[in-house]
Amino acid sequence: MKRKIIKTGNSLAVTIPSAMVEEWGIKISDDVQVKAIWEEKKLVYTFSSKSKQIPLFGKEKTSKR
Repeated sequence: MKRKIIKTGNSLAVTIPSAMVEEWGIKISDDVQVKAIWEEKKLVYTFSSKSKQIPLFGKEKTSKR
């Protein structure tokens, strides 16, 4: 998923898509852990207050039999 970096005050930010906010139940002031993987220029965000695991791409599909 591609996102743009935006300026907010004197900082830079990346927005969270509204579908993820809704699906994961993210709210303003929720805690998030940020891990930097310097060699790969990666940031990993973990929403630690959420114990439920949700697939990253779309909703889980279950078959009805």
